[in-house]
Amino acid sequence: MESGGGEKPLRRIVAAFEALEVSSKTAPMEVDAFSRAYSQVSFLFGCLGIAFKFAEMDYVAKVNGITSLDAVSRVVPDSFEYLMELRVGTPPFSILAVADTGSDLVWANCVPCTKCYKQTAPYFDPGKSSSYRTLPCQSNLCKVLSSSPCAGGSSCEYHYEYDDGSKIDGVLGTEDLTFDSSSGSPLVFSNIAFGCNSQSSGVFSSRTAGLAGLSASPVSLVSQMVPSLDKKYFSYCLVPMSDTQASSKVIFGSAGVVVGSKVTTPMTVEDSLFVLRLEEIIVDGAGSVPVPPSAPGLKTGNIIIDSGTTVNYLPAGVLSSLVQQVSRVVSLPKATDPDRLLPLCFTVTGEPDRQKLPFITFKFAGEASVRLSPTSMFMQEAHQVVCLAVTDSGSDTPIFGNVAQQNLHVGYDLDIPAVSFASADCTKL
Repeated sequence: MESGGGEKPLRRIVAAFEALEVSSKTAPMEVDAFSRAYSQVSFLFGCLGIAFKFAEMDYVAKVNGITSLDAVSRVVPDSFEYLMELRVGTPPFSILAVADTGSDLVWANCVPCTKCYKQTAPYFDPGKSSSYRTLPCQSNLCKVLSSSPCAGGSSCEYHYEYDDGSKIDGVLGTEDLTFDSSSGSPLVFSNIAFGCNSQSSGVFSSRTAGLAGLSASPVSLVSQMVPSLDKKYFSYCLVPMSDTQASSKVIFGSAGVVVGSKVTTPMTVEDSLFVLRLEEIIVDGAGSVPVPPSAPGLKTGNIIIDSGTTVNYLPAGVLSSLVQQVSRVVSLPKATDPDRLLPLCFTVTGEPDRQKLPFITFKFAGEASVRLSPTSMFMQEAHQVVCLAVTDSGSDTPIFGNVAQQNLHVGYDLDIPAVSFASADCTKL
């Protein structure tokens, strides 16, 4: 910066203080000389103040930009489940993990994992990550786990058994997870509770290297990530399972908010699960099936929404009525599910037969009617055998599964709390 006369400000300051020094030696200090020196310093400090102010504004803008960023993960279809990409550790190591709103813990099969189910990808090696730390039994995160068989002073061990019979054993630690963002910059979340399996078994596919718990539990990925973002919100869009080459996204933060033509229903949380109230099921061309307001294991609703469960589970009475309504409008030969799980199947020999399958609407509380296409309500179970993707929940909690959520943008607002649905081409999200 230059003055109008072209003289540098620092040169003027030096000259003023030299004049002040001379006057102080020859006579009592002159007020005018002191004032001239002070005015030059004040001018410089003023310039520095403005510079610091702009630097502060720029810093705040950058920090605000960071806190408002969305965290994004790619999600792909697999056999009866959806896998999201997690980049674990330092340096980041990519794994595919089941995206599961019905589970809490985030885990991976870890080296050496000699008693783990067979997976095609390499195991995660915590010894090669500079950010991995094991947690002791006394830690708060360890106390959150449903089962902690470890003794005081030792590492936090866990044993899990899932409803489908799968089992895992391992040690709980913390780890850094890296996500993409819409800005293109990576976003690192530090000290995320992370389980390292030493044993695992069950129905996991060979592509699955871990699980991403997306429930409301304190140790879930959702609960540990969204408080640091600008909005306590996450959403996903599940591409059709048949489109094995397609992918979509799980988005955390305000960038994932469901917009456009949507319906929204109240949500509650029970035992870390997201609970909705299903009022009726309507079959196009037939009638509606009322749903009892209560269900086993729930106090505030009658069904949970679960991205980690494949088919819908409904009470026996509701299922029986639904089967009757669908049977009324489908003029196709009946068939049998090879697995004996799904009660209503048809012989489908081509696209003309598929056109005979009805749309089915799930009406949730708040006038939130979610109209589901045949792709979202019927599954190919064998050659030329297509079945209604609903089974009996028995004495267990009813579930709105992931087949029904295909090509829906599903958003979870944890502040309201509520769930929103919007029909979408998930391959384009």
